[in-house]
Amino acid sequence: MKIAQKPIKSYLLILMALTTLFGYAKEPSQSHGEGEKVDTPEEIREYIAHHLKDSHDFHFYTHNESGTHYSFPLPVIVWTSEGLKTFMSSEFHHDDAGHVVVEKGGVKLTKIHSKIYELDQNATSVNFDEEHHPTNAHRVLDFSITKSVFGMLLAGLLLLLGFGALARGYKRGHVPKGIGRVLEPLVIYVRDEIAKPNIGEKKYRKFMGFLLTVFFFIWILNLLGLTPLGFNVTGQIAVTVCLALFTMVIYMFSGSKDFWKHTLWMPGVPVILRPILAVIELVGFIVIKPFSLLVRLFANMTAGHFVVMSLIALMITMKEAFGPVASTGMSLVLALFISVIEILVAFLQAFIFTMLSSLFIGMAVEEHDDHH
Repeated sequence: MKIAQKPIKSYLLILMALTTLFGYAKEPSQSHGEGEKVDTPEEIREYIAHHLKDSHDFHFYTHNESGTHYSFPLPVIVWTSEGLKTFMSSEFHHDDAGHVVVEKGGVKLTKIHSKIYELDQNATSVNFDEEHHPTNAHRVLDFSITKSVFGMLLAGLLLLLGFGALARGYKRGHVPKGIGRVLEPLVIYVRDEIAKPNIGEKKYRKFMGFLLTVFFFIWILNLLGLTPLGFNVTGQIAVTVCLALFTMVIYMFSGSKDFWKHTLWMPGVPVILRPILAVIELVGFIVIKPFSLLVRLFANMTAGHFVVMSLIALMITMKEAFGPVASTGMSLVLALFISVIEILVAFLQAFIFTMLSSLFIGMAVEEHDDHH
């Protein structure tokens, strides 16, 4: 029996949204400390902020009565005063207060607010000032496989597997099958709707590898961020900064002589104004354009996660006013609606970042007609 494709797509969207919803919904009612529930607006805001940050493990569940945390640990790799130290994050026992001290090779390490510190010599515990900053510990160089790093490695692996299958299909002269059939129209879309219009028919091929990588990398990471695993990779400012810097380096080093001529010594403009315009143009290409790329992606993805979790938290904050059944139903309906929109936003943000990158590259490689 043949089933229509449109209803199947609709069911898949709803299933993904519900899976995300239940993955988030289990968290606000978890323990905030040792058995203390998160049930006030201040605690909810703090919990959401903690969820949006990167972490050294995947936190799945906390037992409310015992305060026991159940999580999947990740490797901790830090450079200390005694050299490189490696161990699993489970040795920190998921203590948010930062009082668990791990001793490795004569070095005492502790984790405070998801950041790893090295204690001073002869220190047995962490001392804090009035603002809860450690006074007898200092930061170390952290090369750990955090949740965001794990997400990027997973996205890279999925890209290798997917495009490897697509390449093998083309190499054999066959019509793409499986995941290749899904990737092929997207590749054509990036080529025909993004690269060619913005860069031009003659030069777009040189940059297709970068544009495809950026598009699918961001898109996969955005979709992973909608799963109950709690990824928020594109919501980390360091990740978006690196992506924007890659784009900046490419269009700055790919700029034609004509581009640099119009940037540094603009023709057709009074000589006295040319140095001023050169500074403005350089600031635009080095600062403003990369900043617009990184902030747009970071802000939109972070805001999406924040809104979804805030809507889910309505079942706690509005329980007294509307009752548990009404507040829970209202929270789930609103969060489901936003989650479906977030699935579309995941693609939209990947498209916008790729389109703007191709636009900036096209501006750099374009040949100007001074006579015209």
